[in-house]
Amino acid sequence: MLRLLLLVAVAVVAVAGAFFAWAVSPLQLRASPLDFSLRAGSTARSAAEQIAAQGVGLSPPWFSWLARLTGEATQIKAGSYQIEQGITPWELLGKLARGQQSLLALSIPEGWTFAQFLAAANDAPELKHDAAGLDPGELMRRIGAPADLDPEGEFFPDTYLYGRGSSELDLLRRAYRRMQRELAQAWARRAPGLPLRSPRQALTLASMIEKETGRAQDRARIAGVFINRLRAGMPLQSDPTVIYALGHAYDGRLTRQDLRVASPYNTYLHAGLPPGPIALPGAAALHAALHPADGHALYFVARGDGSSVFSDTLAEHDAAVSRYILGSRAAAPPAPRTLAHPHRSQP
Repeated sequence: MLRLLLLVAVAVVAVAGAFFAWAVSPLQLRASPLDFSLRAGSTARSAAEQIAAQGVGLSPPWFSWLARLTGEATQIKAGSYQIEQGITPWELLGKLARGQQSLLALSIPEGWTFAQFLAAANDAPELKHDAAGLDPGELMRRIGAPADLDPEGEFFPDTYLYGRGSSELDLLRRAYRRMQRELAQAWARRAPGLPLRSPRQALTLASMIEKETGRAQDRARIAGVFINRLRAGMPLQSDPTVIYALGHAYDGRLTRQDLRVASPYNTYLHAGLPPGPIALPGAAALHAALHPADGHALYFVARGDGSSVFSDTLAEHDAAVSRYILGSRAAAPPAPRTLAHPHRSQP
């Protein structure tokens, strides 16, 4: 009897040793790196079967026992994963229990339009394109936004990580909710006395600032010009609003005829803010719109190096235009389709 017990004990030790050696030995992979995915609700055993079927030399029974012994049998997360040669069953289990998925990224730059965001999402690899073909109202309804809300400007530009097979609508929902949070926080901290009646108007102004400049030092000053013009009842005369109104008809150059395009977004023809945003503004543009620079500037003109010259009076502005716009044309071949006096207006 004692001999039998000793034999059993030796066998148990041998099996335990083999099991431990297997748990810390590298797995054989069909390729390295290797991508695989797990369905929602997978048990340790079914997860191991799915992984083995996708090119990993893994024993489902042993992996199931490893998960039970470590207490992680119910911790395995569904999703997309990537592993490389050298990974052990023990390390693989930890990766699945922590949900360390392999994620892809979709980057949305500040100043893009919603149409550009949607096109990039439609082209993103490994994304379930469940937003394709939806009209704007239905798309907004499905992400939990009001169906009558114009989607322009309502999505926060950022880099969004997603797993393979993730929902495009879910990614859009995340970007929409992020903008709602950013806008609410910015509105709550706004400077007093602004001629802006709602967060939507702040979002609209921020989108114009975003399109007017990418220069951090100029954002608040451009916001100040627009705020001063709103207070004075002057038209905002923002070229980016005209470009937005032209849509696909814009060929890269604005003409005087373009400034007469019949659109509520044409801030040369219509006083006040346009009816909605013209792009996706970032956090810096939102802050600038709600914290404009002090001063009396009513005009600005681009220097040509990315910066702008700001003027309090029309005479000062005309001098800046002569120097930076008309002067540059005198030294270069004529460009008849470029505006001679951007942002020129009198109160």
